[in-house]
Amino acid sequence: MRPRKVPLRKCVACQEMMPKKELIRVVRTPEEQVLIDLTGKKSGRGAYLCGKQSCFKLARKSKALDRALKQPVSDDIYEQLEADFVKIEDEFIASKELMDEDE
Repeated sequence: MRPRKVPLRKCVACQEMMPKKELIRVVRTPEEQVLIDLTGKKSGRGAYLCGKQSCFKLARKSKALDRALKQPVSDDIYEQLEADFVKIEDEFIASKELMDEDE
């Protein structure tokens, strides 16, 4: 049996290609909400970020999320995303370590 192809995505901040499961998806839903999607299955336009705080700050400074989501992202949404990002960072790192152990 052939090995499965791993889908790759690019971080909108650092432009590094990584496996989709190692990135955090930020989604613009059809209702025009911008939120973090850990499942990767919510409907809407998605943009991917590394799990690093520095990448999130770079994306905010360079307005990379605005371009990727094709919608201006306001400062209060960035602040909410940053709070969510800090909350899920530990959870994201733990799940990443679990995947590394499985392989």
